[in-house]
Amino acid sequence: MPKVIQWVGAREGDVVWRYPFDEIEWGSNLVVEESQAAVFLRDGKAYDVFRAGRHVITTANLPLITKVLSRIAGFDRVPFKATVVFVSLKQFQGRFGAQGQTSELAPLKFFGSFWFRVGEPNLFVQEVVGSQSAYGTEQLQDFLRAYFNEIMIDELSRHSVVEVYGKLDETSFIARNAAGAALTRIGLELIDVKFEGLDTTPEWRDRIFFLKQGVPAAEVLRMQTVAKTAEALSQSPGAAVGAGFAVIPPLFQQPAQQPPTVVILCPSCGYQNQQGMKFCGNCGKPLGPPSQPQQSGTCPNGHSVPQGSKFCPECGAKLG
Repeated sequence: MPKVIQWVGAREGDVVWRYPFDEIEWGSNLVVEESQAAVFLRDGKAYDVFRAGRHVITTANLPLITKVLSRIAGFDRVPFKATVVFVSLKQFQGRFGAQGQTSELAPLKFFGSFWFRVGEPNLFVQEVVGSQSAYGTEQLQDFLRAYFNEIMIDELSRHSVVEVYGKLDETSFIARNAAGAALTRIGLELIDVKFEGLDTTPEWRDRIFFLKQGVPAAEVLRMQTVAKTAEALSQSPGAAVGAGFAVIPPLFQQPAQQPPTVVILCPSCGYQNQQGMKFCGNCGKPLGPPSQPQQSGTCPNGHSVPQGSKFCPECGAKLG
């Protein structure tokens, strides 16, 4: 009586199953259920694929593997060696989760689910089952989780932390396309991806808030430097309030571009006069073309003069 090769007792969630015997007799009956495929694997390479139905194992319906076996004398009269791998074509859910970083090196933890099915059984069996020796569903899920994590880490590293958190739908779409192309190369079809959790460090959470408000990145870093310095000072043994004020105010001060200081040297005495003076504040000699001086006092004639001047820069009058 011919042997029957069949996947019996498939459980919910099982993706692959290996027929336990490697010696296949000619004339055996191969039974493939609906939503299944059977792939003949030999020497790590996938050959003939069978879809749903009852098939008699003959040289006629095993053309690829027969071509390989034809170099063996009498191969069609004795059992031949091959691994039969059954693959479920149903939809399955996989899990992913890892820690990576964004384009600005912000630490990023993420996890979620992805849904897939086997699109090309022969490619899947050769690239995953055969090459990874993943003949069990648990081994297969471990491989797919690591494979998917690698894809997500690589893709998310191309985006900024604000894009990941502020435009998650758009980022997820891009990541899904990247993952879909990668899974296609191993015979899988990606159906959907869902991020269920994203997180970063408390420091970067604060940065995200300010960056989304339009605060420049340099200013955000300055603000966090202030906070860290204040915390460090408060925890330092014997730190006094005065010591804190020596460091904190300069950090709180807004960085601004100061205009260059321009001075006019008196041709007579070499005194450094402020820009805009007409007469030297030290000797009273004329300096150059008139401009608006900085006001700090008045001369006897009512002109405004900078503090510390000996002569009025407007009329040259000697100051008391």
